[in-house]
Amino acid sequence: MAAVRAKKHLGQHFLNDENIALKIVKSLSLNNQNILEIGPGMGVLTKYLLQREGIHLKVIDIDDESVEYLHDRFPTMQSNIIHADFLKANLYDFFNGPLSVIGNFPYNISSQILFKVLDYRNIVNEVVGMFQKEVAVRIASPPGNKDYGIMSVLMQAFYHIDFLFTVSEHVFTPPPNVKSAVIRLRRNQEQFLDCDEERFFKVVKTGFNQRRKTLRNALSSVGFEKEILSGEIFSKRAEQLNVQDFIQLTQMIK
Repeated sequence: MAAVRAKKHLGQHFLNDENIALKIVKSLSLNNQNILEIGPGMGVLTKYLLQREGIHLKVIDIDDESVEYLHDRFPTMQSNIIHADFLKANLYDFFNGPLSVIGNFPYNISSQILFKVLDYRNIVNEVVGMFQKEVAVRIASPPGNKDYGIMSVLMQAFYHIDFLFTVSEHVFTPPPNVKSAVIRLRRNQEQFLDCDEERFFKVVKTGFNQRRKTLRNALSSVGFEKEILSGEIFSKRAEQLNVQDFIQLTQMIK
């Protein structure tokens, strides 16, 4: 059973440190029986996940070679190895109850993975993932920090974020050119935001896309009338506002 070749176009960097693999798996809570692993590659996380009792594990990978390898290595998992693109998959086809998502995520699609998680936030109540370190820092960053941005607000609106640990580039094959980090997202109690969610997303994105401008100037530049952008909050910049501030801001814009 030959090793899988890492493919650059899929952003594959295979974790080869068993201690870190086990540490990642142990970071997952025992609250969910349903677990979906994204991009298992050669199964370095999968084998430790399978040691956990009482879980229902499925893995999803787009890579033909990885899927063939996984079928050979884990013969008891045959029906739970999904050969598909996670970004195009309907998660309700695999699970109909709460689930945890885990993975050594390909860095070139890690943000897209999180936007997909947001789409399924009513069933995905935990994520433990490996990210490029600067992306992980951004997601977990609090307001007022230079790393605080669009992903910080959108993910923190629905999840509690824990920055768990940094990972050296030397524990991957091939090694990436950046440091990595593992974070955990746990679903908060917000079922719906207390505002128009589509407008909320637009306000957050607009504010940070022109982060050096005050929110009044940034929002008026995309069609919001200055007359409705009155109030002290609009004289602030996006990085100064927390999630609740953005909700309040969105409520004020009718």
